[in-house]
Amino acid sequence: MKKKIFVIGCGRWGTFIAWYLDHIGHDVSLYGRESSKNMQRLMTERANEYLKLTDSIKLTTDITKIHECDTVIVSIGSQKLRELMMQLKDLDVKNKTFVLCMKGIEIETGKRLSEVASEILDKSNKIAVWLGPGHVQEFYRGVPNCMVIDSEHEETRNELVDSFSSDLIRFYYGNDIIGNEIGGAAKNVIGIAAGILEGRDLSSLKGALMSRGTREIGRLITALGGNEQTVYGLCHLGDYEATLFSPHSHNLTYGKCIAEGKPFDKLAEGYYTVEALCRMGKEHSVDLPICNAVHNVIYENHDPMAEMKALFERSIKDEFWV
Repeated sequence: MKKKIFVIGCGRWGTFIAWYLDHIGHDVSLYGRESSKNMQRLMTERANEYLKLTDSIKLTTDITKIHECDTVIVSIGSQKLRELMMQLKDLDVKNKTFVLCMKGIEIETGKRLSEVASEILDKSNKIAVWLGPGHVQEFYRGVPNCMVIDSEHEETRNELVDSFSSDLIRFYYGNDIIGNEIGGAAKNVIGIAAGILEGRDLSSLKGALMSRGTREIGRLITALGGNEQTVYGLCHLGDYEATLFSPHSHNLTYGKCIAEGKPFDKLAEGYYTVEALCRMGKEHSVDLPICNAVHNVIYENHDPMAEMKALFERSIKDEFWV
């Protein structure tokens, strides 16, 4: 069924989503702030460094146009979500389906992004999340991938999966929104760790990093009331190739820049997520050694190799200890 869709966020992912949903036949509007350099370029050129938009996509800097749609896609920095939701609450937005195409955890509260949206928006709105692997550069040139949509509202989830699936993106029905959101956010932290390894010429350790990283995030998901098995799905393990190996990965590149002592000026969501994860680990008594190591490097200026050595010096245990 053709939907009227309002995409909030004109960065690389939001712009791609607008292109993709238009490409598969939906009626799409893309919103960005008037002051946004990304939006200014799109308004002038209908293109950015990643793709070119078709004329059928409506560009707007008027957020009140949200009332004309039935489905809202949100693709902004995770720490800006609460501010946006408060703005939409003031606009009295009701009876919409919100799809959060972003990966992170609110640092101040430790809440999942769907929780932030749900607590602020009118209860007539339905909330879903869109997660999984893939890069704009590859999707735009026709390389397919698999992703997952999840929601506490099964009917909403099913309708979105059925409406958004195509030959380019095969969607799966998610059935654990806690695990999917935590896994989707945490893979960015593991991506930073992978970048640190790569920057220190230790890429052969990425296999161990993936295995052990998945184990510790699985423990956290269980402690939070989710299903540990979800961590092995598309939200986390399934996204490792795109995050731990691809040159398009901001988190991988950020980690590599840390290891090499170089600046990095793009958004790497793992920077914020690791702060929230480490706090969750303490609150729920879950051991998160890799997350703690990344946190120590980023926030405490610890030497990356010293943190690696500390991981190797941890007590030896069964591989699948609980």
